[in-house]
Amino acid sequence: YGYRRIRDELKNRGRKVNHKKVQRIMKALGLKCMIRKKKYRSYKGTIGKVAPNILARNFKAEKPNEKWVTDMTEFKLFGQKLYVSPVLDLFNGEIITYTIGLRPVYSLVSVMLDQAFKHLKDGDKPIMHSDQGWHYQMKHYRQALKERGITQSMSRKGNCYDNAVIENFFGILKSEFLYLKEFESIEHLKQELERYIDYYNQKRIKAKLKGMSPVQYRTHASNTA
Repeated sequence: YGYRRIRDELKNRGRKVNHKKVQRIMKALGLKCMIRKKKYRSYKGTIGKVAPNILARNFKAEKPNEKWVTDMTEFKLFGQKLYVSPVLDLFNGEIITYTIGLRPVYSLVSVMLDQAFKHLKDGDKPIMHSDQGWHYQMKHYRQALKERGITQSMSRKGNCYDNAVIENFFGILKSEFLYLKEFESIEHLKQELERYIDYYNQKRIKAKLKGMSPVQYRTHASNTA
């Protein structure tokens, strides 16, 4: 956590502390974020059809399943590479589903899509935003979105800021999970990743969500609607 989220967590525990005091204490203790490494790039040129940037960095959503973002990231472990492909809901930053595999094949994305579709309710037709990775240019991917009434959106070429929210999640995932834990095997990593995603959704609070976790925020919004 950064100093703002630590302040929010202390508040949740009944201890009101000014964020500047938390920041001073963290600085005195030498507590700071770890360096985030460069992400995996899946761009291989124009091999299919590139969609326009409909999202246009408007990362605010008024309700669940209104705007989704996706991308793929790479883990290097035990002399192997592992690829993680999640879908994030911009309403509350919740990871609604993810897939993981040893190769960045299209099935990693297609299975992810099938799992994400199960979260849709009648009338839900979100925007699905990604970069211009080859998976997202494929006819099968575009057709799957079209059949569900989902609008496809893509970042501009080489512009990571157009998909900044998922990029930020990957940075958090690697800083808080990959670089801080020790794993006995690939299977152990998969088990721990499932636990971390559950923690991220259920318990990890965010200042922009009024000190609530993604699931808490979604539940609160539903109860007050």
